[in-house]
Amino acid sequence: GEVHPEVAVSYNNIGSVYFSKGNYERALENYQMALDIRKQVLGDAHPDVATSYNNLGMIYRSKGDYPLALEYDHKALYIQQQALGDTHPSVATSYTNIGMTHRADGAYDQALECYQKALHIQKAAWGDTHPNIAISYNNIGTVFYYKQDYDIALEYYQKALQIRRLILGDSHPDLSTSYNNIGAIYDAKGDYHKALKCYRKALDICIQTIGKAHAETQKIQNNIDITSQKIKNSKK
Repeated sequence: GEVHPEVAVSYNNIGSVYFSKGNYERALENYQMALDIRKQVLGDAHPDVATSYNNLGMIYRSKGDYPLALEYDHKALYIQQQALGDTHPSVATSYTNIGMTHRADGAYDQALECYQKALHIQKAAWGDTHPNIAISYNNIGTVFYYKQDYDIALEYYQKALQIRRLILGDSHPDLSTSYNNIGAIYDAKGDYHKALKCYRKALDICIQTIGKAHAETQKIQNNIDITSQKIKNSKK
């Protein structure tokens, strides 16, 4: 029937496809349908309902409607805390989402607080070397980068890189993100030669893993071109 939980999963998946294509309105429609079915079949306090709220929060964050995004993020967090307890990894996911919304809105201190709560839960659940812990270190590093606390940002980006190298090897796309971020720090500090070295490592990994034509590879190539120009200009 139309209100079976599996139908909600289908709507959810269709929503995710539209979201990945940047079609937020169609994604919103499908995520909303999934939410309506889940509330009807599972009740208001089920973790799957929280997942739907997280998805709606993600849409509104992407659309730049931060107050509405936070409203859905907090609804998801509340359900997860009630249903799963304060130390469940899903609660960390909600804190991360709330942090992302605050970061996008320029509320860096609130973002930092949320990311650190997420990290605390993740470490307790998974130990020190899980891929999601690298993501949290990366998120915290990015907030410090925006706050222009470059040395602290560098520390967190390097922690993320260390974990990624340990568990993913030296040629995983996530490493290119880390090298690119570390390059951006050196760039901001005016250490263009170190920045270039990091950007080139990032580019090599991107070419190997996702190819020259990929938007991410192009972005890093652009960073290299700009930084090379800065080096030339500094020699004039």
